[in-house]
Amino acid sequence: MPWPKPRLWPRSLLGQMLLALALALLVAQSISTVLLYRASETRRDQAILNAAAFRLVSAPQSDRQRPWREPDRNAIQGAGKRAAPFTDNGGRERAASAQGLPFSIRAERVMDFEIQPGEHRDPRLERNLREILEGQGVSARSLIVVTRPIRRDPTIQQRVRLRQRVTEAFGPDARLLVAALQVERSGTWTVARVVMPPRQGGGLRTILVQTILIFVILFGLQFLVLRRITRPLGLLTERTQHFARTQEPSEPLVQQGPDDIRRLIGAHNAMEARIGGLLSEKDVMLGAIGHDLKTPLAALRVRIESVEDERERGRMADSIEDISRSLDDILSLARVGRTNAVPERAELSALVGSVVEEFEDMGQPVTLASSTRIVHPVHVTWLRRALRNLISNALRYGGVAEVALRREGDEIVLRVEDRGPGIQEDRIDAMMEPFTRGEASRNRDTGGAGLGLTLARAIAEQHGGSLQLANRRAADGTITGLVAELRLPKD
Repeated sequence: MPWPKPRLWPRSLLGQMLLALALALLVAQSISTVLLYRASETRRDQAILNAAAFRLVSAPQSDRQRPWREPDRNAIQGAGKRAAPFTDNGGRERAASAQGLPFSIRAERVMDFEIQPGEHRDPRLERNLREILEGQGVSARSLIVVTRPIRRDPTIQQRVRLRQRVTEAFGPDARLLVAALQVERSGTWTVARVVMPPRQGGGLRTILVQTILIFVILFGLQFLVLRRITRPLGLLTERTQHFARTQEPSEPLVQQGPDDIRRLIGAHNAMEARIGGLLSEKDVMLGAIGHDLKTPLAALRVRIESVEDERERGRMADSIEDISRSLDDILSLARVGRTNAVPERAELSALVGSVVEEFEDMGQPVTLASSTRIVHPVHVTWLRRALRNLISNALRYGGVAEVALRREGDEIVLRVEDRGPGIQEDRIDAMMEPFTRGEASRNRDTGGAGLGLTLARAIAEQHGGSLQLANRRAADGTITGLVAELRLPKD
């Protein structure tokens, strides 16, 4: 079962390709943005941890011997340069903020360290900082890493000048990373504080500008390429529709576009010319057949007047008339759709009423059940012929005919009902094929030539519509007649 198409999904090849390109580019850029953002956050966290590690390793000690070696500034991934002691110069603090660099505060030594109420240790940051310290030969017995707003840090709040400079450089909502290191059991804690720089939005803006540029460039190139393909395809579609409607070949379509499209247009031109030639030959052949058959039939019609037996003369005249009508039906079927006449706007209720009156004047039980005033462009002569065939078929097999004209949605429906035996369900489609009859005899009063429904269907298709047959059923399911609907699309 095919999936239903979304309402916003374009129907043209050009629209679908451009939309597919837009979705693919959007997905690719989204993935790229996520990866770049994660990489930026990783670099930011690494810089902050390097600054904290540098402060912890290089913090001045008490009278006791240092338990570790001098830190290697280059080994801590440039932390020395990024974590320069900016506490003496407010301008350098603001420069660090503008560049997105961490600003570290001189480490301090305390006898005890506890996190504040509501704070939680960060296992990921602790693990990464421990790895950096171990790379410097520092084996931390205890390591605590938390983040907090600067307004909740007691050390910064006690140092008024430092608080002012940090607030000016990073804003009142800046956050602080606090790392506490204890090397020996029952030893003092070394506490380092690093102001976390704000997240930089320049990367996202760069990605947004890059995405817009890619969209413009790719969409422009894709539009030009697809336009080169879809334009000749559109012309080919229009030509095919025109040929299907008129069955008259036109001037060969100019071959343009890529080689594949050029070959397709060339094949269509050859096919159209070949089909047009065959149709012209068919018209010539049928015209010759009609002329060659009608002439001797007319001569026979004159000669039978000399037959003395009136009954025999009538039977012969009926046979000649039957052959003439069958020949007319065959020629009409061959000519359907082979006209250059433009459909004329007609008031269909008046057309249907005039056809019903023709049968009423002949004493036939035909009634006009309902009619709606509808003006629609049609081939009046052909549509009359189709309606006459449907009414004649209803009278032949059902005895009566009930005609209705109504509008159903986007369609115009000419409906003819009878009270006959209907048609077997498995034979409904076959009844619209040429020379198929509901009754096997050759008697025109009961069987006919089997071209009436075929001609009506061809006329409906000439107007872009269809002919539908269905049995009419009573409440108990029994068949009470046949319903024939000639449906035309409403412009």
